[in-house]
Amino acid sequence: MKLRIQSINFDATTALESYINKKSSKLEKFFDEIMNVEVYLKVIKPETASNKQAEMKVSIPSVDFFASKTCDSFEEAVDLGVEAIEKQIRKHKEKSTKK
Repeated sequence: MKLRIQSINFDATTALESYINKKSSKLEKFFDEIMNVEVYLKVIKPETASNKQAEMKVSIPSVDFFASKTCDSFEEAVDLGVEAIEKQIRKHKEKSTKK
């Protein structure tokens, strides 16, 4: 699995990058054939409280999963994004096993 983290208009800390790496590696428990995980981090409207946005794109053979979450911190946004991707992977696996 290849992980790519892009922080838009700021520099992500090493701690944040390792946190994202740890959380995204949990997705492999749900699906073995994950090819790419792309995470885009950006700060939106700096004057609001919930201004940290994390967008995640997970690619498996023939399907892409996407989640975008906006929260108070990047860690919280990544957590919610990973949960959303997990749900999408579970639904995909259920559909593919019913066929």
